[in-house]
Amino acid sequence: MTDFINSFLLVYASLFPIVNPIGGAPIFLGLTRQRGIRDREPIARRVALNGFLLLLGSLFVGSYVLEFFGITLPIVRIAGGLVVSAFAWQLLHSGSDIDTAPAEAAPRPLGAADTFYPLTMPLTVGPGSIAVAITVGSQRPQNAGAGFIDVAAVIAGAVLGLAAIAATIYLAYRYAERTVSVLGEGGTSVLVRLSAFILLCIGIEIVWNGWSTLQAVGR
Repeated sequence: MTDFINSFLLVYASLFPIVNPIGGAPIFLGLTRQRGIRDREPIARRVALNGFLLLLGSLFVGSYVLEFFGITLPIVRIAGGLVVSAFAWQLLHSGSDIDTAPAEAAPRPLGAADTFYPLTMPLTVGPGSIAVAITVGSQRPQNAGAGFIDVAAVIAGAVLGLAAIAATIYLAYRYAERTVSVLGEGGTSVLVRLSAFILLCIGIEIVWNGWSTLQAVGR
């Protein structure tokens, strides 16, 4: 039971500040502004499911995939940070298209690809989250101990921790409009731009951390 609780807390506490679904909710609302609450609910559910699967794969097989292709975590951080920065930059310069589109315009249906990019990645599960999940997953054998029950408890705790992250994403995105409704249209627009700027800073910081790690290794 101790292994289960420790694994759950490790996964949830490590990923929640980086995934930051509460901070991403205003951007999610801006990107889905044309859609009503009924349409936004299945989108939030798909994003949460996509995020869960992406983090699950990163946690359990991410380190093996990187090892197979000869890719290191600093390279993942640099490449992912560039993706996040590019997305945030585009969001900052999107003008009023995101949050002032006419409500009567009929939005096209969102497919699986639309809910994955950019709503799932890089908005929700970015390179920082993936890097943390891979790092936590690579430490599983040391934390799990030798017994089968211990291994099962650690795996179950990790999966439940990811499920809790997904549930948090769903709730934050599902009720994003209610959360920011007190700001009004203008306030929401400002909050979206501010969140995009913070996302840009995060992307640059991820790139810098990856580059600093590469330099330290090179020395």
